[in-house]
Amino acid sequence: TALVVVAGILHGHNIYNMFLAGVSLAVAAIPEGLPAIVTVALALGVQRMIKRKAIVRKLPAVETLGSASVICSDKTGTLTQNKMTVTHIWADGELIEVTGTGYKPEGEFFEGKTRIHPSKKGTLEKVLLFSTLCNNARLEKEGKDWTVMGDPTEGALLVVGEKGGYRLQDLQGQWKRVYEYPFDSTRKMMSVRLQQPSGKEMLTTKGAPDVLLSRCTHVFIHGKAEPLTPTYKRRILQANEAMAKKALRVLGMAYRESVRGENVEDENVAERNLVFLGLIGMIDPPRKEVREPIRKCRRAGIKTVMITGDHQKTAEAIANQLGILPPNGLTLNGQDLYNMSDSEFEEIVEDVFVYARVSPEHKLRIVKALLARGQVVGMTGDGVNDAPAIKAADIGIAMGITGTDVTKEAASLILADDNFATIEASIEEGRTIYDNIRKFIRYLLASNVGEILVMFFAMLAGLPLPLVPIQILWVNLVTDGLPALALGVDQPEAATMQRAPRSRTEGVFARGLATKIITRGFLIGGVTLFAFWLPYMQNPGDLARAQTIAFATLVMAQLIHVFDCRSEISIYSRNIMENKYLVLAVISSILLILPVIYMPRLQLI
Repeated sequence: TALVVVAGILHGHNIYNMFLAGVSLAVAAIPEGLPAIVTVALALGVQRMIKRKAIVRKLPAVETLGSASVICSDKTGTLTQNKMTVTHIWADGELIEVTGTGYKPEGEFFEGKTRIHPSKKGTLEKVLLFSTLCNNARLEKEGKDWTVMGDPTEGALLVVGEKGGYRLQDLQGQWKRVYEYPFDSTRKMMSVRLQQPSGKEMLTTKGAPDVLLSRCTHVFIHGKAEPLTPTYKRRILQANEAMAKKALRVLGMAYRESVRGENVEDENVAERNLVFLGLIGMIDPPRKEVREPIRKCRRAGIKTVMITGDHQKTAEAIANQLGILPPNGLTLNGQDLYNMSDSEFEEIVEDVFVYARVSPEHKLRIVKALLARGQVVGMTGDGVNDAPAIKAADIGIAMGITGTDVTKEAASLILADDNFATIEASIEEGRTIYDNIRKFIRYLLASNVGEILVMFFAMLAGLPLPLVPIQILWVNLVTDGLPALALGVDQPEAATMQRAPRSRTEGVFARGLATKIITRGFLIGGVTLFAFWLPYMQNPGDLARAQTIAFATLVMAQLIHVFDCRSEISIYSRNIMENKYLVLAVISSILLILPVIYMPRLQLI
């Protein structure tokens, strides 16, 4: 701007007029509307994300989503339906199949092809009885539909119990609950101390089979408790692994005759010398709509990592079904993580796609290792213990349905439907918002460069002012704003989810944006200067006519350029009518300059 003013004065232009022109150019050169347009674009993007079941708690997360390179997702409820159904029970060394799906308590028990009744199988009967009693869920019928109030896993145990003739409401009148040892991610067990109808106390326990077996000294076989030998323990673990390979979530059941006088509150005293009963295998079907978003994420260069507390084989089976685990991908369990140093873990963390038998504390370590490798990490969670990992991640994602208030408070994004597909949609929206910000930055700055250049080169050439100050301000305040806002709500390009995430250090002017701003600015300035020079040279006495032609040319050049800004590739790669707001903005801008050109009263201004 200063160069334009100096050049004009040196070529004999009026100092006052050049001062006004300089001030006008300074106003035009600074895109003062840019912060407001960025805020509006982000706010409108947040509204679109709400419609797609994603609630943004922290506005910067919208932009960060576009650069996500790793999404660490819980399995249950996010990648799967969280609608458990017991399909197999292993007891007395035999695998028993259970029919029926969902929460409707109708089904039968088969050993091979032979239908059996639980009352004829003492161990099976105990498994059903104790899994029903060691439970905090409720099974309710609403019209024709059955629903579970509480944890879906416990709901599935109530359903299979009713299939075998055990209804929790009926049992509660006979069995009195004395004390509960709630499940936690460290113990991976839950126990309930009960008073039997005879008055004796006993403990019933359910939990991860491998952990539960470490607390067992006996096994219940064919109606009596026998010492748990290493051979039979291996047999149980083999059965557990076989069920896990079928993508079943497996729970172990055990019990112990309690002795009065024990310290009731000490779980370590209670959960010992247990008698192992059997294994319960339940299926949690993958969400049908999740496989495609995972594929889209992979195509977009985003790695999906599955985290679960399930058995490693179960986790691998589900991951294979969803397309998460590639042939060369690694799987780690909690014990593997515990045995590794931080440096050892960081060396392989980018090759790990599945984490099994992990606790919330492991999640934080996973996030830190990925961040140390330069990844932009999104982490999901729902429990209170997940909050540190969610807070440490670049994008903390909380579950809207199952998430705790603490987790939601720590998160920057909340999934209203607890669905992984919503994460993929949010990433696409985040990339779109960032692309739109680049579009209107390109439009505004290229227009400003063009305005400055036409004035600068006119002064160097010794020409009169091609634009008067009021025309410059009119273009800046009236013509630029509406198209820039319309670019902020532009639809995503087809290639939005087909390119790798941008680097954490990448600036907004990267990927050729600065070059495009300069080249388009020169083009706009050159066309406008030519449009001024030609009529002026033909009739030097009619300066106002030449300035009006330059003004109209500048506006039209910018409005044509706005359509070029819609694509990183070519102006012809997108349908002009796709963004109706932009078409309306361009028409409005044209209509706004017509009165200035053709109405005599406004011409005087």
